[in-house]
Parts: sequence; structure tokens; C-alpha cells
Amino acid sequence: MDTAGEITGSVEAQYKKVNGYFNLKKENEELRRRLNEVQNKLVENFSSPDTTLRIVTDSVSVDTTGAKRKFLYMDAEVVNNSVSQPNNYFTIHRGKMQGIEPGMVVISANGVAGVVLDATDNFATVMSMLNKQSRISARLKKTGESGRIEWDGVNPRLVQLRDIPKSVKIEKGDSVITSQYSDFPPGIMIGIIEKVILEKSSNNYLLQVRPSNDFSRLQNVFVVSNLQRNEQLELESKLKKKK
Repeated sequence: MDTAGEITGSVEAQYKKVNGYFNLKKENEELRRRLNEVQNKLVENFSSPDTTLRIVTDSVSVDTTGAKRKFLYMDAEVVNNSVSQPNNYFTIHRGKMQGIEPGMVVISANGVAGVVLDATDNFATVMSMLNKQSRISARLKKTGESGRIEWDGVNPRLVQLRDIPKSVKIEKGDSVITSQYSDFPPGIMIGIIEKVILEKSSNNYLLQVRPSNDFSRLQNVFVVSNLQRNEQLELESKLKKKK
């Protein structure tokens, strides 16, 4: 009887563990869905033409001012990832059938993650910020100066901010965010300045930045579509043709 009771108790314990696992997974999926809904309702994801003469309205306006949606957030799960290569990529379980296109940017709840390179029907590959080919327009949150974020391929916990002049007052711990010139929504966290280096060959700093994302733990992300990007690119391409 004692043996039978022990076996029954063991089976029940294992059942509770398995059942708890699936319940936790459902809770995580529901949390992602709700967070995605909240993200898409933020006011900064909408933008109107800068004019007081005419208000443009359409079916995606957020309020009575007719502000048009600019950024659309789509949650996705990371299913493959690398951080130890000179050029790192990760794969997400969302593709063309779910609205993903090359060029879209990817962030996490902590900050910048990468840019979509290619997509199949249900998956997409993303160039990580930890990639020697990556270039991200950034700015100092405190002072506003713009530069570019690169990665030297050495330490996955440090990226480099370049093109910030030595005349700018910078301190360790200052925040670095995406600039308005980036494909990313402006103001997305990139990281914190870890070390300030005076480049001898130029009038600029070489700033070592600790990313806000721990890329080794990247699990859930948001793909961000700039719904007004094609209009901007079309206008800028006309200007290039006139030169």
C-alpha cells in the first residue's frame, strides 16, 4: 500500500509540473499579446503632417486631430540566436504571412535589437546590433548630439558610439537612444556609456556603450513597421534624381 501510494503521489506531482508549465506558457503568450496592444496605442506611434492649414484624416487616426499612425508594433518570438560571431543574427517566428518585410526594425522591451534582413512565409532573419555590418543612428539623451552605433566584433556587452565631438560634455552613465534620423522610432533605448575614449586621430570621442539588451537572453521582441517610410523614401529619391 505504501509503495502504491508513493507511485500515485509521484505521478500526481509530475502531472502538476507539466500542467503548470503549459499554464505558464499560456500566461506568457497572453502577456505578450496585451503588451503588443498597449505598445500600439502609444501616442508617439502616430504623426501628423506639420501644418495648421489642413488636417489629414483617415481610418487609423488616433484622436480628433487626425494624427496618422506612423509606427506599427508586431510581437514575435526569437527561435534562434547568436552572440559569439563577428556578424550575429537571430531568427523570429513571424514572416511575410504575418506582415514582416526586410528593412523593418526590431526592438525588445529593453531597447534596440536589430533590423530584418529577409523573410519567408512564417519566419524572418534579423541582423543583430551585434553585427559588424550594423549601423544605427543614435543620439545622446542628455545633450542631443547625434552619432552612429557600430560594433567592433569583440565584446557582446559593448558597442561603440562614434562621431560625437570632443566639445560635448559626456559622463559615464549617460544614456544613448535612437535619433530621429534612424529607421527606429526615436527615443528607443540603446544603452549606457561605459567608457569615454579620446581618439587621437580625430576631434571625436570613441564611446563604449553597454547595450540595454542582454542579447544572450533575447526571447521576445517587437518588429516595428514605419508606415510612412515609403512616402519619405519616394520623395527623397526624386531629389537625388534632380542632382
